[in-house]
Amino acid sequence: MNKIFYSSLIIPFFIYGCAESKVEDKQPNVLFIAIDDLRPELGSYGSSVVKSPNMDKLAGSASVFANHYVNIPTCGASRNSLLTGMLPETRAHLGNDVIRDLISGEPESEKPETFIHHLRRNGYYTVGIGKISHYPEGLLYGYEEPVGKARELPHSWDELPFDAGIWGTGWNAFFGYADGENRQSMNRQVKPYEKGDVGNDGYPDGLIANLALDKLQELAVMESPFFLGVGFFKPHLPFNAPARYWDMYNREEIPLSPNPYIPENVSRASLHGSGEFGSYELGDEKVSLDGPVSDQYARKLRHAYLACVSYIDALVGELMDELEKLDLADNTIIVIWGDHGWHLGDHRLWGKHTVFERSLKSPLIIRMPGQTEGNIINRVVSTTDIYPSIIELSGVDMPHPTDGKSLVQLMKNPFSEWEDAAYGYFRNGISLRSERYRLTKYFREQEPVIELFDHDNDPDETINVAGKHPEIVDRLMPLWENGNTGLFDLNN
Repeated sequence: MNKIFYSSLIIPFFIYGCAESKVEDKQPNVLFIAIDDLRPELGSYGSSVVKSPNMDKLAGSASVFANHYVNIPTCGASRNSLLTGMLPETRAHLGNDVIRDLISGEPESEKPETFIHHLRRNGYYTVGIGKISHYPEGLLYGYEEPVGKARELPHSWDELPFDAGIWGTGWNAFFGYADGENRQSMNRQVKPYEKGDVGNDGYPDGLIANLALDKLQELAVMESPFFLGVGFFKPHLPFNAPARYWDMYNREEIPLSPNPYIPENVSRASLHGSGEFGSYELGDEKVSLDGPVSDQYARKLRHAYLACVSYIDALVGELMDELEKLDLADNTIIVIWGDHGWHLGDHRLWGKHTVFERSLKSPLIIRMPGQTEGNIINRVVSTTDIYPSIIELSGVDMPHPTDGKSLVQLMKNPFSEWEDAAYGYFRNGISLRSERYRLTKYFREQEPVIELFDHDNDPDETINVAGKHPEIVDRLMPLWENGNTGLFDLNN
């Protein structure tokens, strides 16, 4: 693991001072890398088993947010919060098609549709490759339909290049296997993993990386600053990766989930039946809340997931190398963001879609222009904070409010004043993550409707202690109320 500096006295001088001395007057570029279903399974986040040397190298000269939480644990809704900087206000904000339903058809107005739109209005040339919003190409169409022409975000992009390769469409590529088939074409008669005898280009993410490398060369000679969004598909299901990344691991050394059990004092309504995972109908075993899968199958699936992480890490490394080669690194804001976490057998779940820690926690790594030293920031932060952070780092005015706060102050000094609170929304529940506790209140009939987990003593969320500690619930409830946007009111 790369050397990480913790001292708040070192951070402002070396990081920000270095940025000011090296960076030219030109506004910084932005390279934003979104990685689908990436939980904090990286060496820079303390994993001793994953092979992620490239993202860990970047972390060694960046701010690593050790306690970053998404707002909604499903792809499209999480990305909507990222792009708009807003918490969900209605049930429609919790669905994967929230951008299509609430933004796509709207005329351009004074308030930008996304932070990318705001950058574009302020002189940035914007390019999106892969899955940045919800649809893989940024175009609206269904899984088995021809590629659409209408943009999911009509005002945010100058370009949306995409190479679907042998898969033909973005959605086919998203669920693609090495032979060109996909989950839809095989009528779900597929395994949830594949060890492909192919190179990096044998799966769609390799094509996404190639497009991004070519585009960086074009952007490097432009006079205007650029925003390049690169959205990788893996480690989203199916867990398909080239064999070389599978071969990095000894399966018997891969640890199992520390908590493959339903938490005590928790209703099954807080969990789910891993339906997305179950849609890959040729899996070795069926998954269920009634019991964990075998250790052998659990290790195979965790192996497949780790192979996908290492595959994406290699592609991220190619992008980092190209930035250096083109002499762009010193004047580029680099962001790596996971759109939510994933239960790898935790709580007997295989998927996201809960407001537990494993589903809401994801990586966030930000490097400022010219930054050379890394720091780990342990404060509780949220995906909504990314919008104002990028806008501040880019030097663009921010005339409209968001629900987030800029993280730049923490990047300069992790001990500056900050409210440690992040809010998650799903399954008729609103969850508060504070520095020590996770407090969730559900709007449902099934009891209990209050869950409290003490992360100092129970980091794997094995026991709901709300009944034993009503005084802690009472103390945290006013902070929880700050995240109650009313989306579970009857009229929403």
